[in-house]
Amino acid sequence: MPTNTAAASDPTMEAITQAVAEGRSGGVISARDKFLALWSTIGVTGDPLHRCTLAHYLADLYEDPAQALAWDIRALDAADAITEQRTQSHHPDLHIAGFYPSLHLNLADNYRRLSSFEAATTHITAAQSHSHHLPQDAYGTLLHTAIQEVTTAITHQNPTPRPTAPSPTT
Repeated sequence: MPTNTAAASDPTMEAITQAVAEGRSGGVISARDKFLALWSTIGVTGDPLHRCTLAHYLADLYEDPAQALAWDIRALDAADAITEQRTQSHHPDLHIAGFYPSLHLNLADNYRRLSSFEAATTHITAAQSHSHHLPQDAYGTLLHTAIQEVTTAITHQNPTPRPTAPSPTT
């Protein structure tokens, strides 16, 4: 997702990036509070790139898969409203198609953890079908591995959390 590089100054994306860093540094509650305050500023009809990015990262700050699912659904809904022009205005190397493997992976993982294996299968299949848009780098490898892990867990109807999944404690 687009928090590490930006072509132009975007105070909202900068605030999202700061909240992501805070959450990853152990300040989960504070990061959640910052994300939720930003969400109320952005609003449900605000810039879809902001909504998608915020919801995607906020979902990772919830251990409860139902709470994470709600934010991951918001992220996917927002992604569907992002234009390629908008992603390019944020960063010229960014493409909306590259968002979908991760978004569907997260939904599949949440549904799997909730033992909703049919819904999980739908989203892991979507993640697989979009995976050719992943970059050929460490991030792409990480997501390909996670897609395989979730696929295996769905096949075995295993609802336990993956050790490699993002979480508020990692």
